[in-house]
Amino acid sequence: MSELLRFATAGSVDDGKSTLIGRLLYDSKAIFEDQLEAVERSSEAMGADYTNLALLTDGLRAEREQGITIDVAYRYFATPSRKFIIADTPGHIQYTRNMVTGASTADVALVLVDARKGLVEQSRRHAFLASLLRIPHLVLCVNKMDLVDWSQERFEEIRDEFRSFATKLDIADLTFIPISALNGDNVVTRSPNSPWYEGASLLHHLEEVHIASDRNLIDVRFPVQYVIRPHSDDFHDYRGYAGTVAGGVIKPGDEVMVLPSGFTSRVASIETFDGPVPEAYAPMAVTVRLEDEIDISRGDMICRPHNRPTSGQDIDAMICWMSESLDLNPRDKFTIKHTTRTARALVKNVQYRLDVNTLHRDEGVESLALNEIGRIQMRTTQPIFFDEYRRNRTTGSFILVAESTNTTVGAGMILGPSA
Repeated sequence: MSELLRFATAGSVDDGKSTLIGRLLYDSKAIFEDQLEAVERSSEAMGADYTNLALLTDGLRAEREQGITIDVAYRYFATPSRKFIIADTPGHIQYTRNMVTGASTADVALVLVDARKGLVEQSRRHAFLASLLRIPHLVLCVNKMDLVDWSQERFEEIRDEFRSFATKLDIADLTFIPISALNGDNVVTRSPNSPWYEGASLLHHLEEVHIASDRNLIDVRFPVQYVIRPHSDDFHDYRGYAGTVAGGVIKPGDEVMVLPSGFTSRVASIETFDGPVPEAYAPMAVTVRLEDEIDISRGDMICRPHNRPTSGQDIDAMICWMSESLDLNPRDKFTIKHTTRTARALVKNVQYRLDVNTLHRDEGVESLALNEIGRIQMRTTQPIFFDEYRRNRTTGSFILVAESTNTTVGAGMILGPSA
C-alpha cells in the first residue's frame, strides 16, 4: 500500500500556486484528455497564447474571472511511490480561515514566492501559519525563476532572507527549490536551466520526504467513535469499539485504560474492513475489541494506564476565528467538538490577538473578529482528554460551533491546561 502525503500550497496572489499544481497534475499524467482539452479551450477564450494550467484548479467561476483562488481546492494524484492530496489554499488575508482549514491536516506546506518580488507580507504570514499549525515540513518554492534569468544570486538572496525570518518560527524541516511552474522547470524533473542547483525536483522531494516519524507513535490515543454490537444471534457476545487511531501503536495483548471511567483491560483483537491486523497506528481506522466487558461509549478515550492524556475542563488555546456574523467575546458559550467528544464551552477571556504579519501580540483586545487569531482561555462543561497541539495535532485540536446556527465558528489548537 503506497503512503499518502497531504500537502498544502500557499503564497501571495499571482505567485503561481494554481499553475504549479496544474503543472504537477499535467506532468505526472494525472489529468484526463477531456480535462486538458477544456482547459485549452478556456485558455484560448481568455486570450492566452499558452495552456493556462491554473484553470485545472481554479474551478469556481469567480476564481477564473478574478484570476485568484478564493476557496480551498483539493486535488488528488499518485505516482508509483506515493499518493498525494493537494490543498490549494487562497493567498488573501481575508481567506486566512480557508488556509487554516486546508493546511490543518497537511504533512508538507509549499510556500510560493515570486523571484522578482521576493518575500512579501503574505509569504511571511503563510510561513507563520504553517508553523502555528505544526506542519512538519516546509518547502519554499522560488517561482518564476525564468523571469530573473535563473539568477543563482537572486535565489540565494531570497533563501537567506527567509532563513533568517524562519528562526523566529518553529519549523523543523525547511527546503528551498528554484522553479518555473509555467515552464515546468524543477517541478517534476530537474532543469538544465539551473546547473548551480544541486537539490531534487519538487515532485522528487515530495516523493522522498520522510513523514512516517512525524506522527506521534509514543502516546496511545484511541477516541471511540462508535460502539459496534451486531444484531445477530451468531455474534451476540461481540462488542467492538470503532474509531481512528490518533496516536501511538496498539497491539493485541496491550494493557489499556478507558477514560473517563479509569477501568483497565487488555486488547483482544484489532480488526479492519479487510480482517484482523497485528497492530494499529495513526491514522488507521480500526475496531478494537477488549477482553473485558466495560461500559464504553462515543467520546471515551482508550489509552495506556501509565501514559494518559491530560483530562480537564480549563484549557488555554490559540484560535482562528472563522465567523462572518459573530465576534468572539468573553462569556460567549459554544459547543466544542474535540476528537469524538462533544461538550459545551464558555470563553473565559481573550488574552491577546496575534498579528499574523508582524507576530506582535496585541494584549489590549477583548474580542476576535473574522480571520483573526488569538489566545483564549475556556472552560468546558465536562472534562476533555487532550494533549498539547505540539505533541499531537489530533488530540490537541478542536472546533467551536455556534449553538444558534450550528455553524463552525472557530478552530483551536490547545496549548495546555489553564493555570
